[in-house]
Amino acid sequence: MRAPTRLVWGVFALGILVFACGLGPFVLPDTGDGDPMHASLLPPLSRVTLLELADGRTLMSPEVTVDGDVYLVRGTRSTSPIAAEEIAAEGSVRLWLGSDRFGRDVLRRLLQGGRISLLVAALGVTIALLIGLGVGLAAATGGRVADTLLMRTVDALLAFPILLLLILLSALFRPGPALLIAVLGLSSWMGLARLVRGQVLSLRTRTFIQAARVAGTRWPRMWTLHYLPNLKAPVAQDTALQMGNLVLAEATLSFLGLGIPATLPSWGRMVAEGQRVMLDGWWLSLFPGLAITALVISLALIGDGLQQSSEGSA
Repeated sequence: MRAPTRLVWGVFALGILVFACGLGPFVLPDTGDGDPMHASLLPPLSRVTLLELADGRTLMSPEVTVDGDVYLVRGTRSTSPIAAEEIAAEGSVRLWLGSDRFGRDVLRRLLQGGRISLLVAALGVTIALLIGLGVGLAAATGGRVADTLLMRTVDALLAFPILLLLILLSALFRPGPALLIAVLGLSSWMGLARLVRGQVLSLRTRTFIQAARVAGTRWPRMWTLHYLPNLKAPVAQDTALQMGNLVLAEATLSFLGLGIPATLPSWGRMVAEGQRVMLDGWWLSLFPGLAITALVISLALIGDGLQQSSEGSA
């Protein structure tokens, strides 16, 4: 059967994002930690000169002139004379997406931040998947008491504002990737648990399940042969959509300063940093915002494509 167009485009777009974020930082030229005195808020497509000094520092400037044995490094905030013997290496690079207010390459930080955002979302959705599967299966097969207790707990957690919970937990503990992954995973499993419970209860009434019971099929074999294959499509669809939600949640928390620490780049934090200089550096928020949008749309396309595929094979 031919794969749905949405699924193909979603996987293609997600693959490009993952490939670019995974390999991009290793391919792009290393511009160091930035140069806030000479390369602050340079617009996209700016070409700069890189000067590696003997003491390990890296200067980055859009205009460098040589006056005898002295390099005049002119920048956005100051002009620095550098003696020629202090320069260990010299090169030129283009800042395709410009620089931020600290003189750092926006494209390089965008790709580095993409790796962090993708990793946080992927690990968070993995935690949610494991908990949701476990709770859903326990509720569907554990009897009326277990079903009632677990589903009322799920209902209570679904009624609680998740964003408020995320902000509260992030404020109580020191923000970091590990805490953020745990918070996102532990706060997003409830919908999957309800989905799995409903699917299992529906499958239990199907003819092939009842026939397997009559034939004396044991529970481990029943799960591997009948339940799990029929749960694969709806769970995969929900996981793709849930990962998009976690990307947005991570971006929101990082935007509020409660997610990824300031020492690490993430798309949400880059949007927040660009907001402070929106008029002078419009590109700082635009490009990470577009990256978040592209990632969420690709995951939504994958989810819709998986749904179309399951409906077509039903």
